Amino acid sequence: MSAVRMVKVSKQYQGQFAINEVDFDVNAGEVHSIVGENGAGKSTLCKVLAGATHASAGKVFIEDRETTFNEPKDALEAGVFMVYQETSLVPTMTVAQNIQLGKEKPLTRLRGLYIWGQQLLQSLNFQVDPQVLVSTLGAAQKQMVEIARAVYHQARVIIFDEPTATLTPEEKQHFFDLIINLKARGTAIVFISHALEEALEMSDRITVLRDGKRVASDTAKSFTRESLVRAMVGRDVASHERGSSRLSTGLRKKVLTVENLTMGAMVKNMSFSIYAGEVTGISGLVGSGRTETAKVIAGAFKRDLFHGGMVYLNGKPVRYRTPKHAIDDGIVYVTEDRKLNGFFETMTVAENIYLGWLATKAGRTPVVSGKDQGAVSESWMSRLRVKSVSRNPKVIELSGGNQQKVVIAKSLVQKPQVVILDEPTRGVDVGAIAEIHNFIRDLAQEGIAVVVISSYLPEILAISDRVLVARQGRIVEEFPASEATEEKIMYAAVH
Repeated sequence: MSAVRMVKVSKQYQGQFAINEVDFDVNAGEVHSIVGENGAGKSTLCKVLAGATHASAGKVFIEDRETTFNEPKDALEAGVFMVYQETSLVPTMTVAQNIQLGKEKPLTRLRGLYIWGQQLLQSLNFQVDPQVLVSTLGAAQKQMVEIARAVYHQARVIIFDEPTATLTPEEKQHFFDLIINLKARGTAIVFISHALEEALEMSDRITVLRDGKRVASDTAKSFTRESLVRAMVGRDVASHERGSSRLSTGLRKKVLTVENLTMGAMVKNMSFSIYAGEVTGISGLVGSGRTETAKVIAGAFKRDLFHGGMVYLNGKPVRYRTPKHAIDDGIVYVTEDRKLNGFFETMTVAENIYLGWLATKAGRTPVVSGKDQGAVSESWMSRLRVKSVSRNPKVIELSGGNQQKVVIAKSLVQKPQVVILDEPTRGVDVGAIAEIHNFIRDLAQEGIAVVVISSYLPEILAISDRVLVARQGRIVEEFPASEATEEKIMYAAVH
């Protein structure tokens, strides 16, 4: 008997189908993955199941009983819990309070609550303090709290939307162990992931969606990575190609130089150079100081006042108080957390992209032109192939990959000479990854100095002309593209 069965479920937005007559089911003690490009309908289908979205047509059965969820609370009471890609925790409450939220015990003393929370988190192998506010946690720890909350609510069906996107390799292994334990308890797992290797490894069955329709569904053993990609995009997509170095044998133009940059305990004597027309990849483990260094360069963080090192732009020393001053000089930073820092979700795509232009010197005018806004946004939407189901959607209505494209467009509309992209393809499907990689290469061909910070080694190897390896706040190794390998990079990052 299926734990969940969805029959010909459809959802329309302004006459356009996000999902169209999709059949889906998952059994108790089974992992059923849903894969597809951004905008294929994966999250929409799961939001219908979780009660966050109302279906336009179709039926949902929980253990063969037809069910209608008016809100997520109804789904939770029926044993269906969704762990969203962007966490739904209350930042001003503690970890333990968030875990019990919606199913609080009466007259609970804080001391007892925290002891209970510690025991639950330890049983899941999660190193999170139950007493701290959620607002102080990193993305990976917030994901752990969401998972702990699902376990506490004794959900019979748990939906994971990109659960490993922000986790370190060690944390991912803990998560996979938890999946195995949940399966042993008879919990039905719905797994949405762009990491196809994870879907193939962890799943019992896989369903592929394309353009809102189910195009394939079978056991995981029946698929290969190549066949999954072919089903997802309707064509063959080249896997991560080895980056061919474009380094000129002549004199290269050094655009940015960082010397002995220091910021607190995270960045210690960071030194490297960036050249025009090159893609420089920066790899390293979480906590190696990559992101913090980028934010110091872009004016979001401040280096140490004394002995903080130097940053040179075109040979001239610079020290930015705010990102505005960096933008004026042609340096932009594309954030790793698009939801928190990348866009205004209730504003339209056009408004978000135009805000990027308004942040430049040329864009700071007393009058905002609706005509200019439309022209600028349409140009960048076309260039980055931003897809939507309506003519001028709000950013929150877009899929994760298209949201990422908007964040990139909002920065590149500022016409920078140095672009720093932090995890540019996190939570992005294989088709969009190829598009973003091609776009990054195009930026370098245009003479822009591009820096890509990524935790995914195949990505670093695919697009970089040079690879820098960060460890404990320093650059410890540099490889040309022709000499870089995953083994060399990992050895430098760890040792």
